[in-house]
Amino acid sequence: MVSLETPVCDFGQPAKDFSLPGVDGKTWTLQQCRGPRGLLVMFICNHCPYVKAIRERIVRDSRELLEYGINSVAIMSNDQALYAEDSFENMQKVAEDFGFPFPYLLDETQEVAKAYGAVCTPDFFGYNAHLELQYRGRLDASRKDAAPADARCDLYEGMKQVAQTGKGPEEQIPSMGCSIKWREE
Repeated sequence: MVSLETPVCDFGQPAKDFSLPGVDGKTWTLQQCRGPRGLLVMFICNHCPYVKAIRERIVRDSRELLEYGINSVAIMSNDQALYAEDSFENMQKVAEDFGFPFPYLLDETQEVAKAYGAVCTPDFFGYNAHLELQYRGRLDASRKDAAPADARCDLYEGMKQVAQTGKGPEEQIPSMGCSIKWREE
C-alpha cells in the first residue's frame, strides 16, 4: 500500500463533467450532483484503511453540508479486478450499511479520476456554486485511525466557508491516503 498526499488546491479550476453509474441503479452527471451552493466530489473506495477510518465522518459532514446547499458525491475509481472489496456489489453494500446520503458512483474506466487529477483515497475536491475548485484538503486529522472526536473538521469548515462566501480557506492541509489502484495499460 502506497500512501500519498494530495496536491495544493488549484483555486478556480473548473469541475470536470462525468456520467457514471451509481449503486442506486441511476446514471449520475455532474449537473445532477451539484447543490445550489456547491459540490463536494470525493474519491473513495471500500478497502482503504484511511477511508474506513472516516466513513462515518464523511456521512456526518455530507449530511450537515446539505443544510448549507452543498451536495456531495463519492466516486470509486480503483481497479476492481485487483481489489475485490471494491467491487460494485460491495460498493452497494457499503453505501447501504453506512447510509450514504450521496450518490456512490463507479468510475470503471478511471477516466474521471484522471480528469480530476485524483491521487489517493480519500481525495476531496470542494467546488463553489460556479463549480470552481475551492477546497482540496483533508477531512480532519484522521489517518489510518480516526482522529479524536473533538478534532477540527477541516473539510466541513472549509466547505461551509465556500457555501457562505464562494471562496475556500487560503490554508489547507493535504488529504492523505492509499494511492488510487490504476489499471495496468
